[in-house]
Amino acid sequence: MSHRPETLMEAPLGRESAYPEAYDPDLLYPIPRAANRAALDIDEGSLPFVGEDEWHAFEVSWLNERGKPVVAVARFRLPADSPNLIESKSWKLYLNSFNQTRFAHCDDVIARLTQDLAGAAKAPISVELFDVDADALAPQQLPGESLDALDIEVSDYTPSADHLTTGDLVVEETLYSHLLKSNCPVTGQPDWGSVMIRYTGPKIEREGLLRYLIGYRQHQDFHEHCVEHIFTDLMRRAKPSELLVLARYVRRGGLDISPWRATPGLAPPSPLRLARQ
Repeated sequence: MSHRPETLMEAPLGRESAYPEAYDPDLLYPIPRAANRAALDIDEGSLPFVGEDEWHAFEVSWLNERGKPVVAVARFRLPADSPNLIESKSWKLYLNSFNQTRFAHCDDVIARLTQDLAGAAKAPISVELFDVDADALAPQQLPGESLDALDIEVSDYTPSADHLTTGDLVVEETLYSHLLKSNCPVTGQPDWGSVMIRYTGPKIEREGLLRYLIGYRQHQDFHEHCVEHIFTDLMRRAKPSELLVLARYVRRGGLDISPWRATPGLAPPSPLRLARQ
């Protein structure tokens, strides 16, 4: 696979693209994480979090040796410390390039996916394939307490860490909201999601936290970057001893992504699938 310097201006997202008729790993479009992290004062050599970008693909198909189609749902886990993320439309086009390709066994598909995606991300990637009726894909609910019933007035639709305040009481709690929305930085299309925050530290004022999360409503950024933005703001403003930020975004174009970032030692409940996914 060739790996050329990539910019958003050259990305397939937002451009008319022909769907491939043959397998082509060069469709994958890597984007370096470093530029966005520099804007958040995050040192790539010493990340303040651990985490993953968990993707699910619902349009995965290939042919068996006799030409009969096989369909599956795929789960990919991309580590947060990979140098690159992979642009979503290029990922979709790449997966569609498998549609008329013959494989002897699903293990061969997994091996090919693992090799190509790891090459684009420049890091090891976990790949799983599921039957479309698998129990692992059943919808669940986020743990913790919802913020969404809070009766607040909102006038600011850009993320402002000034909304994040804390009290003296130290708590361990899990909060969530289904009101997360951001916009694609290339096309401007809305990206809808749910966000869960688990932390130990000074109690975060809930109305301010909800205002902060709603503030992403007109913000343009990739899903992964939004989660890192939330994590960084909470660490700097609330100063928790432990923090986990998990977002589950609504499926678009047959793909959904669920990035999470956490202080070392924390991990999200898994598997976790929501109804809008």
